[in-house]
Amino acid sequence: MNKAIGRAAESNWRTLYMAGGIAAVTVLVLVAVQMPVFFSRPFPSTVSEWFDLFRASPLVGLINMDVLMLVDNALLAVVFLALYAALRPASPSWMAMAVVLALVSITTYLASNTAFQMLSLSERYANAATEAEKLSALAAGEAMIATWQGSAFNASYVLSAVSILITAAVMLRSRVFSRWTGYVGLAFGTLSLVPASAGRIGLAFSLLSLIPMAVWLVLIAWRLRRLGRGAEPGEGASVAPAGRLEPLPQQ
Repeated sequence: MNKAIGRAAESNWRTLYMAGGIAAVTVLVLVAVQMPVFFSRPFPSTVSEWFDLFRASPLVGLINMDVLMLVDNALLAVVFLALYAALRPASPSWMAMAVVLALVSITTYLASNTAFQMLSLSERYANAATEAEKLSALAAGEAMIATWQGSAFNASYVLSAVSILITAAVMLRSRVFSRWTGYVGLAFGTLSLVPASAGRIGLAFSLLSLIPMAVWLVLIAWRLRRLGRGAEPGEGASVAPAGRLEPLPQQ
């Protein structure tokens, strides 16, 4: 009877599992689109160069200012909600904290991105009739760049990394995901602790983190798809050895 009730309750989450799997794959596709654009031309180093890029190709300018990351973050909210549903039996309180941190990170990032403001300012700069109007547009552009790569962005980056680390640690004590998925998640979260705005080191860590990120999302998408199709929560996943010190306390 209890198993039947458990299966019935689990079936209520199947739509979310499927949505989470689709969202994870979509994030990978968008990252694959962004990377070639990012490396296709020199990255602007001044506001005037950004304005020139926006004028030459608004789409490339928006992508280089991480407009696709806005979509990625919205999709990651769905992924983390699905992960909460799948991992809540292992540690409901830790997963609740992971989801809250992820949602705060996502909201903060959405507020910090100024891609469309820069597009508007590039038009204003190009149509400026006087030198004073151009200087005003440049000053506003400097403010937008500072906001984009400022405190909110850095806070979002670190909060996201912490939420990933918590989720990966819960995966290591759960029967839902394989231990390999948890270890890859730990690697991804660790590399994500250094914001991309932290100079060359930040850029290097950001690029390196793409490797475990891609593997993690593929593993998550595959497992969530199986859960969405009705697989048992523990099917195909390893169990933590008895007596082994676990990364999180039992809830």
